[in-house]
Amino acid sequence: MSSKPKVIFVLGGPGAGKGTQCTKLVDTYGFKHLSAGDLLREERGKAGSEFGELIEHHITNGTIVPVAITCKLIEKAMQKSSADTFLIDGFPRNKDNLDGWLQEMADKTQLLFVLFFDCPIDTCIDRCLKRGAAGSGRTDDNLESLRKRIVTFNEDTLPIIEHYKKQNLVVTVNSTRSEDEIFEDVKAAVDNVRK
Repeated sequence: MSSKPKVIFVLGGPGAGKGTQCTKLVDTYGFKHLSAGDLLREERGKAGSEFGELIEHHITNGTIVPVAITCKLIEKAMQKSSADTFLIDGFPRNKDNLDGWLQEMADKTQLLFVLFFDCPIDTCIDRCLKRGAAGSGRTDDNLESLRKRIVTFNEDTLPIIEHYKKQNLVVTVNSTRSEDEIFEDVKAAVDNVRK
């Protein structure tokens, strides 16, 4: 049996339900949920952080933080956790992320599969705008930011999903249904690999 941490990449457009379903997976299976974005924001705010200034620079300028830093933060979070299975939410987002992961982390982890929440763009926008109106606290839950995020998702993240589809590692879940209906499919996918 491998002692390497097991990984499930969780991908989908903004508002596809990644966070909601990750919470359900954590509650049901005890997995550790790691959001690349949250790890970067947390590191940026740490006093005396090795990477804080650099992360701040990239976030302020709307550029992508170097993937080696993101991988390092994911690795540190894994080492600090007692969990053996990690949900990595919103990563890898683009080819640079994928190349960095393959170089830095692929040998240190066991990728179980990619959980892809497939959701029509209109539904994604509607959910994010409702989330923003309900006071999500997210500055990017507005129409202008959403349009940019969706373009980025279509141009950068969909090719990553295609990359893993060729390796037969993608489980696609229709995320237009109720949270519980979606979770039934998610549980089936997880139970299938845990056999």
